[in-house]
Amino acid sequence: MDVRSSWPAGTEAAGSPQREPWRWSEARKWKSAAVHLISKPHHFRRTHGAPFSSPKTLFTYFIPTASSHSAREKKRKMPKAVNVRVTTVDAELEFAIQPSTTGKQLFDQVVKTVGLREVWYFGLQCMDSKGYYTWLKLDKKVLSQDVKKENPMQFKFRAKFFPEDVSEELIQDVTQKLFFLQVKEGILSDEVYCPPETAVLLASYSVQAKFGDYNKDANRPGYLVSERLLPQRVQEQHKLSREQWEERIQVWHEEHGGMLKEDAMLEYLKIAQDLEMYGVNYFDIKNKKGTDLWLGVDALGLNIYEKDDKLTPKIGFPWSEIRNISFNDKKFIIKPIDKKSPDFVFYAARLRINKRILQLCMGNHELYMRRRKPDTIEVQQMKAQAREEKQQKQLERAQLEKEKKRREAIEREKEQMEQEKQDLVMRLYQFEEKTKKAEKDLQDQVQRAMLLEGERRKAEEEAARLEAERQAALLAKEELARHAEDQQKSQEQLAAELAQHSAKISLLEEAKRRKEEEADSWQLRATEAQNDLIKTKEELHMVMTAPPPPPPPPMFEVMDDNSDSEETVSEENTSYQSAELQSEGYNNNHHHNEEDRLTEAQKNERVQKQLKALTSELAQARDESKNTQNDLLHSENVRVGRDKYKTLRQIRQGNTKQRIDEFEAL
Repeated sequence: MDVRSSWPAGTEAAGSPQREPWRWSEARKWKSAAVHLISKPHHFRRTHGAPFSSPKTLFTYFIPTASSHSAREKKRKMPKAVNVRVTTVDAELEFAIQPSTTGKQLFDQVVKTVGLREVWYFGLQCMDSKGYYTWLKLDKKVLSQDVKKENPMQFKFRAKFFPEDVSEELIQDVTQKLFFLQVKEGILSDEVYCPPETAVLLASYSVQAKFGDYNKDANRPGYLVSERLLPQRVQEQHKLSREQWEERIQVWHEEHGGMLKEDAMLEYLKIAQDLEMYGVNYFDIKNKKGTDLWLGVDALGLNIYEKDDKLTPKIGFPWSEIRNISFNDKKFIIKPIDKKSPDFVFYAARLRINKRILQLCMGNHELYMRRRKPDTIEVQQMKAQAREEKQQKQLERAQLEKEKKRREAIEREKEQMEQEKQDLVMRLYQFEEKTKKAEKDLQDQVQRAMLLEGERRKAEEEAARLEAERQAALLAKEELARHAEDQQKSQEQLAAELAQHSAKISLLEEAKRRKEEEADSWQLRATEAQNDLIKTKEELHMVMTAPPPPPPPPMFEVMDDNSDSEETVSEENTSYQSAELQSEGYNNNHHHNEEDRLTEAQKNERVQKQLKALTSELAQARDESKNTQNDLLHSENVRVGRDKYKTLRQIRQGNTKQRIDEFEAL
């Protein structure tokens, strides 16, 4: 298709002298419209009446011939985007960058995606072409830096600098979470040494941060089986199964009931920041004598460690004592503020190590000085916003707690009513059983009464028979007496007969008396049985006329109410760099505050008791033969009462010159 067929009516082909002015002005007009169409094609149709259905068609046909060739050439020469993968501590992010993209542009895109504002702690870590980890420079193009060539290019978003006190400095919840996850990974991988009792306590806070309050219904045995909570070293040093570890962690998890997940993360960090290796970057160095040592760079200054002990520094230099840092090839020079003191000089194995040390020193010094100055407007706004968000969360939590208590009260009331219902049902059942028993007893008593009545009748009949016999005997006696009068018998015979009949009469009278007593007894028992029968009938009548049990309680239906720019070093292959460390506006009182600081265990009696209890409990299962060098060093520090901040006070004693001389003598 000829491009000219799409020109406005009345115009001539390109190249006509009389139409040349229209050609360029109209070309710019249509080209502008074509670019606009990329995002709003429908708007283009309304404003320009274009007959085409896609921007691609527009680019192909609407740009006049004079510029179409150059546009195609530009498109052909357009640099290809490069895929980048950035791994945070809990996610993977992928971006497509241009060759002109700088480190800051990539960093800004990452922090924007994460939602982070406290950017001054973080950086992008990458591996260089020689396999060493380094930090991406923000003021240089990404592709111009020494980064291992991969597809996609790999970066880690990590904390480069650490706060002195997490509870005072970390503002955003997302910042706390990133630090929590990174510090936790460092402890679990044993990059940061953590004693067993502290590791178990930290594990319980980690569980609280993930699961919230312990719930025996939701958190059944085995709920921590798939969780990575303790360093492998700690597990191997104790003769405990996974189930036994889980039981111990669960006990302390229950102790944290009512704690927010964000607060659990902060408590974790408050304990972890007292560990000797927390936030320290270690570098192999040598002094002028050639002694192998460690240089530790952290938020408070520079510390010197002996080669076999990363826990206990021997000499320390706070940032407030340093005015200039520089290196020349492998030689690193630190100039103290005290000009009477000699330079602090050490040697690194490679030039790139000195570059990393310089970057970390500059960044840590800048944050050290910033902490000792009034907050910037941005930080004040962030803190105010954080306070408002915290108050809002506390309000929401209070409402949730209120609603939870209300629901628990309703549940308790329902349970109570259900219990009362069950009690009433049980009482009714007992009454029914009692009624059945009473009816059975009544039948037995009626039967017994009938038997007693028969016995009574027999006794009466026997008494009547005996009475008849007695009467007959009396008659016979009278008859004999008459016969005695009428007949002439011997006195002895008559006396014998009389005595015989008298004895018989006595026996009959005695038998009659016994039978009468027996009849009276049976009569009494029959009367008692009759009374029991009447009483049972009355009880049965009372049970049958008792009011029915109340209806079951109604079921309640509960409704739920429900960045900071970093000081960077030039990329040229220079072997010398220097940086002045500004100390203007520095408040020297803070220098003494950091040395007077206490550990969280010393400040918090609850944490102190928990650690003591864990120490005692784990000691019984500990295998001392598996202690590492760090375990032995830590035990010695505990024995002599040394902690991170007491050591800091000790290694900063004396003036700067004395400490430099001590370093040279190592």
